[in-house]
Amino acid sequence: MNATNRQVLLASRPEGAVTRANFRIADAPRPTPQEGEVLVRNEWLSLDPYMRGRMSDAKSYVPPVQIGEVMVGQTVGRVVESRDARLQAGDRVLTQLGWQLYGVAKAGALVKIDATRIPASYYLGVVGMPGMTAWFGLNEIGKPRRDETFVVSAASGAVGSVAGQLAKLAGCRVVGIAGGREKCDYVERELGFDACIDHKAGDWQTALREACPGGIDIDFENVGGGVLDAVLRIMNPFSRVIVCGLVAEYNGPYAHAGLRSVLVNRIRMQGMIVFDWKDRYHEAVAALRRHVEAGELKYRESIVQGLDNAPQGLIDLLAGRNFGKQLVKLA
Repeated sequence: MNATNRQVLLASRPEGAVTRANFRIADAPRPTPQEGEVLVRNEWLSLDPYMRGRMSDAKSYVPPVQIGEVMVGQTVGRVVESRDARLQAGDRVLTQLGWQLYGVAKAGALVKIDATRIPASYYLGVVGMPGMTAWFGLNEIGKPRRDETFVVSAASGAVGSVAGQLAKLAGCRVVGIAGGREKCDYVERELGFDACIDHKAGDWQTALREACPGGIDIDFENVGGGVLDAVLRIMNPFSRVIVCGLVAEYNGPYAHAGLRSVLVNRIRMQGMIVFDWKDRYHEAVAALRRHVEAGELKYRESIVQGLDNAPQGLIDLLAGRNFGKQLVKLA
């Protein structure tokens, strides 16, 4: 077994858009587990928009990555060596070991997964953090009712695609917003949304209004910026906005022009972090697995090969060039 551990470290904080210069790839000795710990060989790394915030030193809900530290991220891997009876060599586990090939963690901090009926990578996507984000955001904040109009931005992405399909299962009229005709075609034809608006097309705001003739009852917001402003202008009285992500605003401030609608229409707008429901993760995972195994949730992955290409994978994700859940295949 290779005794070297490959890692991606934060080299500098981005000023504006993330670049490859913000990362440094380094080799280090492979760690050795102590009593109560396990050594994991990571197989899949999840790339997510929240990572842009962790690269900044601005105040947030979690501490930033420090310069010279391994970039944060969730992984799925296989136990190589265990010094805890709860896990054995060969077990598949969900971890928070970040952008590296090997990592050591307390056995109690890892989640053993069953990859016999669904692929291991799904625990980083449709039945993992993105899927749970969609499930809790929709059910705990959105509280959908049959025949309501539900709009979701970044509709072809890991969170948006699941949120929209769950809203459709709840009986809503579902309208997606995505960037590019190819993504919109996928959202309509494969995921079964009632419509999808290409925000890169001319006069897309008019197309959005036409797709929502009765206004919007629930917005699952992943983009922010001008997309959120356009949505706010056609929200119904006493509607709900789930603020999950603001990827269009991560590289700098944005002055919203549509906030008056929050007052006029008495809109309930609430931010969400999936950690708020950590004691109930099992509920979401069980529900999402049932939908996946029943063929009711379709899912797509964008895969980057190799840890050295993870920085470019995150850059592409933040620029909207991914299609579905963005992953790095490490093994």
